[in-house]
Amino acid sequence: MAKRKPVVTNAMRILKAAKLPFEEIEYEAEEVGEDFGVKIAELTGLAPEMSFKTLVVRGEKRGIMVVCIPVNREVDLKKLAKAAGDKRVEMIHVKELLGLTGYIRGGVSPIGMKKKYPTYINSSARELDKIAVSGGVCGVTLVMTPKDLQKATQCDFADIVKED
Repeated sequence: MAKRKPVVTNAMRILKAAKLPFEEIEYEAEEVGEDFGVKIAELTGLAPEMSFKTLVVRGEKRGIMVVCIPVNREVDLKKLAKAAGDKRVEMIHVKELLGLTGYIRGGVSPIGMKKKYPTYINSSARELDKIAVSGGVCGVTLVMTPKDLQKATQCDFADIVKED
């Protein structure tokens, strides 16, 4: 049986070039269906609170923005708009993802998009030693410190999730 070639994504290349440490975890993407963020957390053995999904939104003033929140939470668009200094924001249509980010649904990483967009990560990340984000393809998760993710994305931390 042929040995599988290791996956190297644009996000990984950027982290390596910046000398930012990370761990990669691969999982079987075929097993992921509905509510795939929580499913990925299960497949990787990571707690949902430390596994972050990446969303892309459009603000009236700021334009395209990137948002990372725990996979078991929902983004609060009003809180996000306030944090971004915008009047209102809305989710982009999934058809726009590839063109705007260079990533497909289920593989959107906050690192290494086609353009540098303002990025907001939920403030709960600051309380964690490590967080996980998509590696840039379905089947790869990257684990790193919130501080290193901030260095890679120049993100702002803000309370941007709906209350339970």
